[in-house]
Amino acid sequence: MTARFLITSATEMQAVAVGWQVYGLTNRPLDLGLVGLAQFLPGVFLFLVAGHTADRVPRQRILQTCYLAFVLCSLALLALTGRGVAAAWPIYAVLLGNGVVRAFNGPAGQAFLPLLVPEEHFQNAVAWSSSVFMSATILGPTIGGLLYGFTGNPMPVYGCSAACTLAGLALVSRLRIPRVERPRKAATAEMVLGGLRYIWRNKLILGAISLDLFAVLLGGAVALLPVYAREILKVGTTGLGILRGAPGLGALVTSIAVAHWPLRRHAGVAMLWCVVGFGVFTVVFGLSRSVPLSLAALVLVGACDMVSVIVRHTMVQLHTPDEMRGRVSAVNMLFVGASNEVGQFESGLTAQWFGTVPAVVLGGIGTVAVVALWSKLFPALREIDKI
Repeated sequence: MTARFLITSATEMQAVAVGWQVYGLTNRPLDLGLVGLAQFLPGVFLFLVAGHTADRVPRQRILQTCYLAFVLCSLALLALTGRGVAAAWPIYAVLLGNGVVRAFNGPAGQAFLPLLVPEEHFQNAVAWSSSVFMSATILGPTIGGLLYGFTGNPMPVYGCSAACTLAGLALVSRLRIPRVERPRKAATAEMVLGGLRYIWRNKLILGAISLDLFAVLLGGAVALLPVYAREILKVGTTGLGILRGAPGLGALVTSIAVAHWPLRRHAGVAMLWCVVGFGVFTVVFGLSRSVPLSLAALVLVGACDMVSVIVRHTMVQLHTPDEMRGRVSAVNMLFVGASNEVGQFESGLTAQWFGTVPAVVLGGIGTVAVVALWSKLFPALREIDKI
């Protein structure tokens, strides 16, 4: 968990620096969307291979390799900035490499947690794991924004990100877990596609992860936070870090609450209503011109999203045999990546077409519409009681 905290903190502080640096170079909201797209595209082409790898290669070894590669990506951004990068495309090239690493890190990381805790404690472990993750999403952007704001330069942020990732690599390398022996069968198309088939046949899991895909894809206000920080709320880089950390604060409080008071009944209805809240508070943020109100809306966005994350992640992992968890997690990570990174691109594109505020508001309204449609298409989601 400490390793995950460090890796997530590094990723978040780096995201603040990259977003502000790219927007400063181009002054186009569309380029903020391209930042997300560059990190997502490799996962589209690699998710089947990454999932199969997570089921055949020791997951700890995959994580070690990925963490080392994350260090190299941070050092590459540091070197580019030190040489005075004047265009955005070299940064996009590094982000594409970062996306390749994320494609392999995601399935291995998700499928790793069930190896560390007994099944009866897994929902509670997911809640605490989410607490650690969300703590990092608060601290990381705040540190990134403060470092960038005090120095006026992204280089200290990239250097700090590399150091945190290196520390995470050292920690995960010290783990000693029981070795899981898996059958050494030749890779076939049927094996590689097993995760897709499993999810397609299990309509409950398909409904849950596709709901997250389309709801978060449309409600991707976080991608446009540099525009809000610079032009609408006028709070600068330090304010950008605080704004970016606000959803994490709401998610952290929610995850701790769920860890102490688990969702024992009506988990599906709670998930659907919280996704509605995600859309509503996205609209509130989009229309707000008040910094306190904007922060409150972002906190509530994160709180609502966390309920969906806990229900979905617990259900997907516990309903999937261990020998398939890597492949199923790869598909799940593709959906998550699409909702986050493609959501950033969608937000950047619609902001370029219609303006920043209309893009955020329309996205929030679209999220509420998706919940209404999914509750009809997948009625089993409403019937989830215990997870």
